[in-house]
Amino acid sequence: MCISVQQITYIHPDKEILFHDLSFSINKGQKIALVGNNGVGKSTLLQIMSGKLSISSGEIICSSPPYYIPQHFGQYNNMSVAEALQIEDKINALQAILNGDASVDNFTLLADDWAIEERSLAALSSWGLEHISLSSSLNDLSGGEKTKVFLAGIDIHQPELILMDEPTNHLDYLSREKLYNSIALSRATIIVVSHDRTLLNQLSEIYELSRNSMSYYAGNYEFYKEQKEIELNSLQARLDEKEKELRQARKTARETIERSQKRDARNKKKEAKSGIPRITINTLKNKAEKSTSKLNDVHDQKIGLIAENIAEIRSALPDKKSMKTDFNTSSLHVGKILVTAKNLNFGYGPMSLWKEALSFQIKSGERILIKGGNGSGKTTLLKLITGKLQPTEGQIILADFKYVFLDQEYSIINDNLTVFEQVRQFSNQLQDHEIKTILNRFLFSYETWNKTCDKLSGGEKMKLALCCLMVGADTPDVFILDEPTNNIDIRNIEILTSTIREYKGTVLLVSHDSYFIDQIGIDYQLTV
Repeated sequence: MCISVQQITYIHPDKEILFHDLSFSINKGQKIALVGNNGVGKSTLLQIMSGKLSISSGEIICSSPPYYIPQHFGQYNNMSVAEALQIEDKINALQAILNGDASVDNFTLLADDWAIEERSLAALSSWGLEHISLSSSLNDLSGGEKTKVFLAGIDIHQPELILMDEPTNHLDYLSREKLYNSIALSRATIIVVSHDRTLLNQLSEIYELSRNSMSYYAGNYEFYKEQKEIELNSLQARLDEKEKELRQARKTARETIERSQKRDARNKKKEAKSGIPRITINTLKNKAEKSTSKLNDVHDQKIGLIAENIAEIRSALPDKKSMKTDFNTSSLHVGKILVTAKNLNFGYGPMSLWKEALSFQIKSGERILIKGGNGSGKTTLLKLITGKLQPTEGQIILADFKYVFLDQEYSIINDNLTVFEQVRQFSNQLQDHEIKTILNRFLFSYETWNKTCDKLSGGEKMKLALCCLMVGADTPDVFILDEPTNNIDIRNIEILTSTIREYKGTVLLVSHDSYFIDQIGIDYQLTV
């Protein structure tokens, strides 16, 4: 056994119980994906297993110290690379010994790891970070570089248990491929929380986290999806059967009552004609009422049990509501030239961004993937295409077209506004009741309307951004997406995928998510 989670309970600081008596175990050498709906607590569970968060009760037993790669790195921004990788003490001890300080404390800290500095620099270099020193501040690194620093830590520490939270976020295509290969070749026990379906398909086991329980699926993500579909179809069939049974039980109860009422009416007529004494009539009446009441109780009990079964099945079924978008078809005719670039280049200083100048055309109706490594200038190119930047070399000719821009930070969202205020800001023409109707269509319930945007998850921000873009530009000619699947869960990626797939217009996409790219359909690639 590599890790055993025994009846743990975790309570948020706001007193909300996230887990209660949650138990599961993972064997040595298993490589599993941890999946579950947004907000169910996948990232929190990884932090608990890593020791970053304390549980209220229960016990977690690890056969060896876990190595944790977080989803967000803000807490490390004031640290050096060596501090973040927890090797600073060894590095300092090594330097002190080399400088003549042969104290026992330094030798104890170094623990005979004389190659620590050389090994650490080699690990960084293997991830393309040879330009980064161990004293570099994490605050100066990009998101992709921070992720790769922590991935390099695996080679440095050689852990037996690795916990990864969205490890492919911010990684370019080549770095993702390297990560996939590293996981495949590793002998460590690995637990991965990820929305990267390419990665999930390379892991042979799926653990699905739900409230207070963990379900196991002996296959990759595609297998898991098929099994979930079978389970949901079975649940739906049971629900249909129980609803039919409930209708029949109610009908039987109604018919029984009607027969009883007719019988009572006939008896009253007979009693009135027969001249039976009043006391006898009352006794018979009470007896009949008790019999009817007992019969009603039997039917009510049966109906109640069926209704309880239906409620249980419905709670096990996912929310069937899907987000409704209606980005209208572009009014531009297919094939119209929207962008023409001739020997295009850009420089933030004396150096040009691209070694070779770019020349290309973008036509209405095309779906184009802008491809390149981290720092290659993909986002800069999008700003040139939208006219937000002017080229320092060459020429770019832009036709008159409307566009919507969904960037990876969802920067159109103002964290200080409420959800309702955010949408109101994008369309002053809409009445309050119209905004509320639109929010419902984007799966924002009444309880979320007054929530400030800084409290929203990545998936919720994505949905709110689409909502704002829709009310602010009814007929976009071009949909521009910059790493849109970062930081959102699979369910919300599927919502986004459906929105883009159904959209009739030009699509410019920057993404390293090959599964998402395949699903929305790309006509050709523009490499920078």
